[in-house]
Amino acid sequence: MANPPPAPDVAQVLRHNRALLYRHIVTRLALAVTLFAVPYVAHLAGYDAALPGFGIPAALLVLIFLMLRLRHGSRLKVCEKVLHTYPLEYRTRVSRKGSEWKYLGDVHTVRLSVRGQRGAPSLRAVNASTVRRWPKEAEEGGAWFAGDPAFGGVMVVPGSDDMFFVQPADWKKYEQERAQAGPQRVALAEQAGISRLLEKEPNILVGG
Repeated sequence: MANPPPAPDVAQVLRHNRALLYRHIVTRLALAVTLFAVPYVAHLAGYDAALPGFGIPAALLVLIFLMLRLRHGSRLKVCEKVLHTYPLEYRTRVSRKGSEWKYLGDVHTVRLSVRGQRGAPSLRAVNASTVRRWPKEAEEGGAWFAGDPAFGGVMVVPGSDDMFFVQPADWKKYEQERAQAGPQRVALAEQAGISRLLEKEPNILVGG
């Protein structure tokens, strides 16, 4: 097996993803302010048709979706706790089996494996900074993993510092393993905040 790339700097990874999250927030807030302003600008310009009035409900939708994304799709705090609890281990291969568009973010189904070993669990991965894209760097090699596959963890992509919150794709499949985990293993999962954290898609009809 070829030598793994240098381990990522955890502080730099967190700064990078925090900056992406803040950029997302600022962009959406700017869009909402613009939409709120449309009816007033149109009125000042003497344009009183009904169409500009849709700017206000559109702005409210932008803010609602932003709040949903921040509540359900951003896992920066949990990822930070995981990275400060578990060591980073290199997985030589990242296999993406599919992706789904969700309100909380794009959910990717992946396997993180070591060449020559079998039985890597299927994981669901969500970008911790709410970015909706799959990094091309992940297709070119492996990734760093910190966590416990039965509870979840963090995947960091070398070359991009993109960070994903990952959990078993079939959460119930590992219920027995989690229940039978030793005290030290459970204590680490609790310290990292992933012992009972199950990522769920928000129900927008009831606000989460």
